[in-house]
Amino acid sequence: MVKCRCLVFSRKGNIILGMDRKDEQFKKMTTKPVELLILFYCIPTIISMLITNIYNMVDTAFVSMLGNSASGAVGIVFGFMTIIQAGGFLFGQGSGSILSRKLGKGNVEGASKTASTGLLLSFSFGLIMSIVCFIFLDPLVYFLGSTETIAPYAQEYIFFILLTAPMVVATFTLNNILRYEGKAVFGMIGLLAGSILNIGGDALFMFVFDMGIRGAGLSTAISQVVSFVILLIPFITNRTSCKLSVKNIDLSLPHLWDICATGFPSLLRQGLNSVATILLNKLSGSYGDAAVAAMSIVSRVYFFIFAIALGIGQGFQPVSGFNYGAGKYSRVKRAYRFTVVLATGVLAILAVIVYFNTGRIIFFFRNDLSVVAFGERALKLQCLCGIAMPFCMATEMLFQSTGKKFGATMISALRSGIIFIPALVLLAYFRKMKGIQEAQPLAFVLSIIPTFLFVLNYFRKLPKQDR
Repeated sequence: MVKCRCLVFSRKGNIILGMDRKDEQFKKMTTKPVELLILFYCIPTIISMLITNIYNMVDTAFVSMLGNSASGAVGIVFGFMTIIQAGGFLFGQGSGSILSRKLGKGNVEGASKTASTGLLLSFSFGLIMSIVCFIFLDPLVYFLGSTETIAPYAQEYIFFILLTAPMVVATFTLNNILRYEGKAVFGMIGLLAGSILNIGGDALFMFVFDMGIRGAGLSTAISQVVSFVILLIPFITNRTSCKLSVKNIDLSLPHLWDICATGFPSLLRQGLNSVATILLNKLSGSYGDAAVAAMSIVSRVYFFIFAIALGIGQGFQPVSGFNYGAGKYSRVKRAYRFTVVLATGVLAILAVIVYFNTGRIIFFFRNDLSVVAFGERALKLQCLCGIAMPFCMATEMLFQSTGKKFGATMISALRSGIIFIPALVLLAYFRKMKGIQEAQPLAFVLSIIPTFLFVLNYFRKLPKQDR
């Protein structure tokens, strides 16, 4: 193995890091065709996304056997879980983007400090959220959109989610750190093991032990703990460049601000998704539990097919961040174009398949014709208009991975809430249930224009020559 001695200098010319580094990884990231790198890195992220979403859909199918109220409870708690995930993405995407660029510059020590600090922040966030939500558990489930009949199921399910909230947030952070470092396979293994265990646990606790929806919650809690432990193993066994250590934690205000500001677009996106999901549940609830269950199923199904495009985007992020940090701007641009084309093509194929099978798909999750009637039109509209999503998603990931905080924040806000939430309120008022079905597809389409303007400005300012 050939190694090189790499010295990194500060702006004043002082040596800030001296290290032995494997030349192979640096050469691969900066010279291997970006198309091959993205394909290589997106495979484990796609598998991770698919497995996670398969679990979500299986969980929905299992719980739907208990009735419309229980099925609606899954949608209610799903809105809360996106809030928990928001914390994981805030600190995971924030620290991951920074450490990726630091690794591109050869600053492994700085990357380790960022990773250690991000993990501490995520665990602390989950712990605080768990304590606060346990205190206000009863009003919480109604705030999330529960009806009187859904609330008892939602309380039982969310209880176990809150027990493991610190590990859930930390799991998302660890997965993002591994992905940005180019070790997405380890993240895939952790999520894969947790999801498989969760599916088996659902069947065991819900039906063998006859625990009902409490069994689904307990299974989710156990699987999250297992995933957290597995994701820690690569760091403990020195399989990663970044080293997690208490000594590496840097709580200086500039460092904390950098992590939080870089990860804020992810927090905003997830937070607005949570608000939108809560609002969607509340507006749908006026049409009965069947409407809530239908929109919950539609959201799960569409996110499943979008997860593949999202996995491609996540494979793009370490390539983008590393090459931007190394000053290989032409490779960043080429990688972005490839990601948009590939993700759009894949999503289009999947959307066509789902479009012509919407009724059967919804009936598979809930064999209730009223649920199918509410959900079929909504899912078809999302398949038609969702083709705009990969372009917006890839642009946001480009901005976030290269440290363009403002652009990433604005695109995230536009895509996730600024357009969708007003559209949902207005269309629900004027067009009733049809408007609720139309709001998300309309938001998909309207988000294209501002995203296009942002990306034009980004590439206009991007240096034309590699550093």
